[in-house]
Amino acid sequence: MLLYVRMMNWKRRRKSKGKDREAYDINMERGEIVALAGNPNVGKSTVFNALTGLNQHTGNWTGKTVDTAFGKCNFHGKDYVMVDLPGTYSLMAHSAEEEVARNFICFEHPQATIVVCDATCLERNLNLVLQTLEITKRVVVCVNLLDEAKKKKIFIDLDQLSKELGVPVVGTSARSKKGLDDLLMTVEVLTKNSEPVGFQMKYIKPIEDAIAMVEPHLSKKLGQEWNSRWIAIRLLEEDPSMMEELNRYIGYDVAQDHVLVQRLNDAKAYLESCDITQDSIKDKIVSCLVITAEGICTNVMTCNKVCCHKRDRKIDRYLTNRWTGIPIMIALLALIFWLTISGANYPSQVLSEGLFWVQDRLTDFFMWMNAPAWLHGALVLGVYRVLAWVVSVMLPPMAIFFPLFTLLEDFGYLPRVAFNLDHYFKKANTCGKQALTMCMGFGCNAAGVVGCKIIDSPRERIIAMLTNNFVPCNGRLPPPLLEKQRMHL
Repeated sequence: MLLYVRMMNWKRRRKSKGKDREAYDINMERGEIVALAGNPNVGKSTVFNALTGLNQHTGNWTGKTVDTAFGKCNFHGKDYVMVDLPGTYSLMAHSAEEEVARNFICFEHPQATIVVCDATCLERNLNLVLQTLEITKRVVVCVNLLDEAKKKKIFIDLDQLSKELGVPVVGTSARSKKGLDDLLMTVEVLTKNSEPVGFQMKYIKPIEDAIAMVEPHLSKKLGQEWNSRWIAIRLLEEDPSMMEELNRYIGYDVAQDHVLVQRLNDAKAYLESCDITQDSIKDKIVSCLVITAEGICTNVMTCNKVCCHKRDRKIDRYLTNRWTGIPIMIALLALIFWLTISGANYPSQVLSEGLFWVQDRLTDFFMWMNAPAWLHGALVLGVYRVLAWVVSVMLPPMAIFFPLFTLLEDFGYLPRVAFNLDHYFKKANTCGKQALTMCMGFGCNAAGVVGCKIIDSPRERIIAMLTNNFVPCNGRLPPPLLEKQRMHL
């Protein structure tokens, strides 16, 4: 069953991939390209849907199994092609989603990039904003969920934030479609005018010195079309995917440029003399980004610290506690399993009675027609009975389990589950996020395996996909059925 689902999805992607990419290329020629980037669950797709309506397409990006949606938007008689990039926390290419977002912003040259931020946790979202500004200055920062921030007594000075970042900042509440016209107007002005100054990210002195040793040569080789400073940082990190993409998009083979290789070696030797090893340089860069984001938020955001996140902190005190977190998690999951198994008996009974009644009528019809026994066995006892059994046994548990699982996600409990179990999964050299995919596997292993894409590390993702199949889904662990259902087998 799982293999069949995966093969059908692969065939569907192969069939639609060329058509979707062709439609995208046609749309590129008809309007300005605007990329939408942002962390997961910040309302980015809500902004995208509100701007494009139903005029959307979805397809896998070239060479990646990551969906990228794009759609048309018209404002003041001008067409824009909105590209909804995968949600990502970073552009440092730890996952396929990050690679797709990074490559599009860097190599596809969108006329503008909208970075959607969550107003309730602006500090965390600014990390992506700062990384995007390192690639391009044609950025509009969309501070979304202002209504939620107001409820938590969080207030953001958007004008001051714009001054700090050096790019336009627009506040929106996408669910109520507030501020979207201002967002499009800002994009319109940005695409017509020259590139804004933008914020210049500064790192600690050893890293800045190392960048200065590499950047001039890259600037001479690549020209003004590409951001040589940002590429120099990625090469100092020894990002293998960046080297591949430079060769793919620009035709620039880093390994063949002996002058660049020598300068990179000199820069790395200098960093090691400053006690910055190859393993720690990325941590230093991330630390600089975090500290800069904290400083900007301190200047632009005010909140009532007594009320802000007070409810979440009280909940976390019990749900992530060392002594109460695991028992509460087991109790909640046991409750969901009990509701699924017990609740599925009644709709299973109704479905089985109805479907097997139809089977009896089909048998009467074949007997009335004097149909051969082999035809009755193949169509009624074979095709129809198997279909009726699968529907009556598997559909009700899935219809109950997955909505309950979705409620846990909407209430914010699933990240807490991953947090609670991460320590134990790390002992097995895996990731705590695998706990979520294994829980999904109880409903359907196919859904659990597909959900493994939330795991960043390719190695841990493969481990999760392989071990998820050992979780007994409801197809292999059906709820108790009535005696009449068993008799029909």
